[in-house]
Amino acid sequence: MMTMLSVGGTRAWIDRFADAAEDQFDSLTDLDRLVGDGDFGMNLRTGLRSAVQRLRSDPPTSPGEVFARTSDAFLDIGGTSGPLLGLWFGRIGAVSGVEVTATDLASALGAATAAVQRLGNAQVGHKTMVDAMVPATSALTEAAVSGATLSAALNSAATAARLGAESTRAMLARRGRAAYVGEHARGVEDPGASAIAMFFAASSYKSVPA
Repeated sequence: MMTMLSVGGTRAWIDRFADAAEDQFDSLTDLDRLVGDGDFGMNLRTGLRSAVQRLRSDPPTSPGEVFARTSDAFLDIGGTSGPLLGLWFGRIGAVSGVEVTATDLASALGAATAAVQRLGNAQVGHKTMVDAMVPATSALTEAAVSGATLSAALNSAATAARLGAESTRAMLARRGRAAYVGEHARGVEDPGASAIAMFFAASSYKSVPA
């Protein structure tokens, strides 16, 4: 049972996220073709491939450095998602210490999600990645406050993120390119929210599937 997040555990988390992006590349691309310009799957895969390579070529010494390198990788790619994910991972990367508690991670996630909301001017219900980020952050924070282990807190976050992503199917988009297609986007899960659910699901082998 994981009680602290180590640098090795964080690298494994990003590796699993990268594997999931490879596995779900076609489905994410198909989703984005319905609500966007079809490049989300490519951008996510490219960013994570770059992140994995950066982590291998220059091994980090703390969880924060893992997230910071992942941030740099996303900031170097194009599209709308690159800067948003780069900002998010960058703020998560502000977490300090060679081992990170659930409380520390919850605090970093709170700052990261708030930053994305400010930059994208997005709220829950706008059919964006925020619809998965906010409930996941809230669930992790509540679990941490209750004294749950990090594993349990991350599993709670993974469940909340998946439910948040699924909720976007019924939404009419208010932000992003999906807002331009109107009712055609209703019934389609937001690809950004789906990717955030994938990220949290990758936090542990025991997490719920994305």
